[in-house]
Amino acid sequence: MKRSSRGSNRRIGRHVVHVGVISDTHGKLRPEAVSALQGCALILHAGDIGRAQVLEDLRRLAPRVVAVRGNVDGEWAVAVPTRAELDVEGHRVLLLHDLAQLDLDPCASGIDVVVSGHSHRPGIEHRDGVLYLNPGSAGPRRFRLPVAVARLEISSSRLEAAIVELDV
Repeated sequence: MKRSSRGSNRRIGRHVVHVGVISDTHGKLRPEAVSALQGCALILHAGDIGRAQVLEDLRRLAPRVVAVRGNVDGEWAVAVPTRAELDVEGHRVLLLHDLAQLDLDPCASGIDVVVSGHSHRPGIEHRDGVLYLNPGSAGPRRFRLPVAVARLEISSSRLEAAIVELDV
């Protein structure tokens, strides 16, 4: 199942960046997740990576990988930041593991997209002009929640997010 959220109806920019979003792998990078992230220029990992090998494998998929440390990432992840801000086609993206740790007003701070994980619940929500994206968990299944990743298409004039549930 694929759920999506379309950005504005403004003219679409010519250059579109395909962004893969993954979280809560807990040391397990499923082949289905690898397939879903193929063709991405950038991959964001929203924490609970589990082991360094996951990041190494993601770096083979995309020219750029940005990751943040989650609450279960141990000593191996000390050098991984707890949050990251980046610019993608003129849109500010904030990446953190647990949305409850958000200590700023994204709208007032000029943030266009907040990416988080932690809950294992995939979701796309718009609040005050900010896109909130949680790709869900791509690692071990938790309760009856789906195993999922997300994809973002970003151009100078558009943000479009989709949850990709993995058939595992």
